[in-house]
Amino acid sequence: MNKYRTHTCGELSKKDKDQKVFLSGWINKKRDHGNLLFLDLRDNYGITQCVIDKKNKYFISLEKLQLESVIKVVGEVSERSKETVNLEISTGEVEIKIESYELLSDCKELPMPIFSDQEYSEEIRLKYRFLDLRRKKIHENIKLRSKVISFIREKMRDIGFLEYQTPILTSSSPEGARDFLVPSRLNPGKFYALPQAPQQFKQLIMISGFDKYFQIAPCFRDEDARADRSPGEFYQLDIEMSFVDQEDVFQVVEKLMNDLFKKFSNKKILNEQFPRITFQETMLKYGTDKPDLRNPLIISEVTSIFTRDDVNFEIFKKLISNGSCARCIVTKDTTNRPRSFFDSMDKWSKNEGYSGLAYLNLENEKKISAKGPIAKFFSDKALNELMKITKAEAGDSIFFACGELQNVEKFLSITRDKLAAELKLINENEFAFCWIIDYPMFEINSDTKKIQFSHNPFSMPQNIDNIDSQNPLDMKAYQYDIVCNGVELSSGAIRNHKPDLMYKLFKIAGYDKDFVDKKFSGMINALKYGAPPHGGIAPGIDRIVMLLANEKNIREVTMFPMNQNAQDLMMNAPSYVSDDQLKELNIKLNKKN
Repeated sequence: MNKYRTHTCGELSKKDKDQKVFLSGWINKKRDHGNLLFLDLRDNYGITQCVIDKKNKYFISLEKLQLESVIKVVGEVSERSKETVNLEISTGEVEIKIESYELLSDCKELPMPIFSDQEYSEEIRLKYRFLDLRRKKIHENIKLRSKVISFIREKMRDIGFLEYQTPILTSSSPEGARDFLVPSRLNPGKFYALPQAPQQFKQLIMISGFDKYFQIAPCFRDEDARADRSPGEFYQLDIEMSFVDQEDVFQVVEKLMNDLFKKFSNKKILNEQFPRITFQETMLKYGTDKPDLRNPLIISEVTSIFTRDDVNFEIFKKLISNGSCARCIVTKDTTNRPRSFFDSMDKWSKNEGYSGLAYLNLENEKKISAKGPIAKFFSDKALNELMKITKAEAGDSIFFACGELQNVEKFLSITRDKLAAELKLINENEFAFCWIIDYPMFEINSDTKKIQFSHNPFSMPQNIDNIDSQNPLDMKAYQYDIVCNGVELSSGAIRNHKPDLMYKLFKIAGYDKDFVDKKFSGMINALKYGAPPHGGIAPGIDRIVMLLANEKNIREVTMFPMNQNAQDLMMNAPSYVSDDQLKELNIKLNKKN
């Protein structure tokens, strides 16, 4: 028999009545009722209420113990009275009448309470992460994460995938972020890179003849933190498959995501076959390639309206004459909203760094008319044409933006989110997945004005038979993203398995054959020895769990995250190393005051 416990703190019920048991755990909470002391004992599995009478010789010492001290209690299981039953916990119908206890480990004064989910500063929470992890919500999140990963592994094996491990010490990858570098002691002056993703290795696995690969892969990127991105490291479900096209990858991922989100959430999945939206369409309709499809608001292109002779809004006309575009969002049945709603939207837009949010309200007295700051600039015919383009009706409001395309897209994307929040249009009990497809193969670098790869340079372009006659900026790739509720879970692609085509694409981006041979020697060499058509994707584990746990910040589902400055406050990393260590690695620091 285990000397610390006969049961866990989440196990006992009425069927155990009158049994003598012993439990071990942390003192979660104490309630002193004078003659009786109640304490909640907590372990990984739950909470059990324990009670000790003042006549018991252990009463005074137990009363003095700090919360979060670790104790073993010995006692008898007793059924609670009906009025004291606590149905919020699994053991809520019973309690332990303490006969004796043993102090296993005492606790000094706590820097933060454990029994509540009260918010505390990031610095306190991360410095004392081992305490933060004891709190119920985050403790359950981390347990959920473990269950999600186990479920994924089981499902992937069930559909014929095998798990392989790829190297951690490798060469620099083309993922686009900064590498973490590791100096080589045996190769002075040379460095390994921690993998930003196992991209090249998983393709090499396919070239090696293994048909279906997956891995819960650690990835390392030296990039800034965001709410949905950890600085330093993260984990992804890395998938690669041979002899597949785009739809084959979609079918595997859709089945997995449907099963996964049904298993671990009660929320409804809007479309079990995820909608396919082209990159061009999503940027027009939603202003982003990460659309939240729970939001019904759609962006419309209305540049042509402001070029009409019977529209006299000169600010927009001038911008459009200089190459700008105009787009708008229609909100249904909002003309009866108070003026303060529209004023607050305008104020919000200025706080976001934009010049303001033009709008008009469509009304129908005897005929369609408009009211609002810019309504006077539209003729009746122009209003009718505007309504035809946007499918707006009487009672609707229309919000406008005009400027350079990228600025308009970004502004109306966040405006769409803001309006949906203000109008309470988002159903929080839904998951809305979609695929974004047909990404451009190339784009213009805004700084250098030169052509560059828009995503993964290893992606297969579409229409490869016409590669030489296409404008590079019109070229589409078999590149895709999976998005859920406005969160990008992953990018993926069908890979370019043809070395001659790869050389040609890199040449378009300004890189010669020698660059490719040197930078991607392992990959390009392997492709010359018979490579199967293959493709894959890598959904982020952290983001999946974040959605399932209904959390807004990835820190809440990561066991030991870093802070915004990529520092581990608990373990004091990164840290300085000794001169002897540096000497051994042939490294000399340029130390500045």
